[in-house]
Amino acid sequence: MLRLAGARVLDERDLIDVRGVFDADPVAACMVAARVEVAGLDPWRLGGEMWGSDSKPIRGKVDGLCFSGPNLIPLKGSAAAMRMFADRARRRGRMCSSLVGPAEQVLTLWEELQPDWGPAREVRADQPLMAISTAPKITPDPTVRQVRPSELNRYLPAAISMFIEEVGIDPCAEDGGAGYRARVSELIAAGRAFARFEHGEVVFKAEIGAMSSKVGQIQGVWVRPDRRGGGIGTAGTAAVADRLTRVLNRTASLYVNGYNHVAQAAYRRIGFEQVGQYATVLF
Repeated sequence: MLRLAGARVLDERDLIDVRGVFDADPVAACMVAARVEVAGLDPWRLGGEMWGSDSKPIRGKVDGLCFSGPNLIPLKGSAAAMRMFADRARRRGRMCSSLVGPAEQVLTLWEELQPDWGPAREVRADQPLMAISTAPKITPDPTVRQVRPSELNRYLPAAISMFIEEVGIDPCAEDGGAGYRARVSELIAAGRAFARFEHGEVVFKAEIGAMSSKVGQIQGVWVRPDRRGGGIGTAGTAAVADRLTRVLNRTASLYVNGYNHVAQAAYRRIGFEQVGQYATVLF
């Protein structure tokens, strides 16, 4: 069993404890739970390592949990646990594009890592985590539907525009967009990309970026600039939330930047309520 400064790489023997963390806060854990439910804790299948910290030197119930993969996602743990995770992360070197998750853990972990990994491109310390488990309070847009695989080329420009607006970088910059195109194509093939088309063009889009057995996390909400302010985004998001809650029997969740008061108000009209607080550090 690998150990380093109190943190260790978890394996299948820890699965019950890991699931216990997920069950305690399924909305906050959705991104990681979705991976573990499919792949277990084997790093090769998981696409990353699950790190745990124990309060005792022998194997026991984990009191800290962090996923290290394309993103670094601390889900649980005290400041001491975050120091343990930071030490392991420093030794490995930065391999992630962002640090994201519950704000308390993310900001504590970033405080430890900043001297070595900083400066960050951006720190979004205030991101309300919102959820709805019942039918939306407003009428979902009936024209919003799943995107078909044959519509990838029509959908992709909207997805790229959303990414640039939200993240601040062009997802096509490094590899000509091959990686991002593959990711979007994967979401479409899984039936998790939704859009409203008008005259063959996307005017609204959103995706279910991660989906566990209990929660689906909505991401990439976007409205074409010339159609903003008319309620398309609100009704469209309600359509995706309706599919999650009514058809897929999941809680619908999302997180939003704290400064985006317009979006927060729209989500509350749909019926979303704040259930937690996220933070994101972008590299």
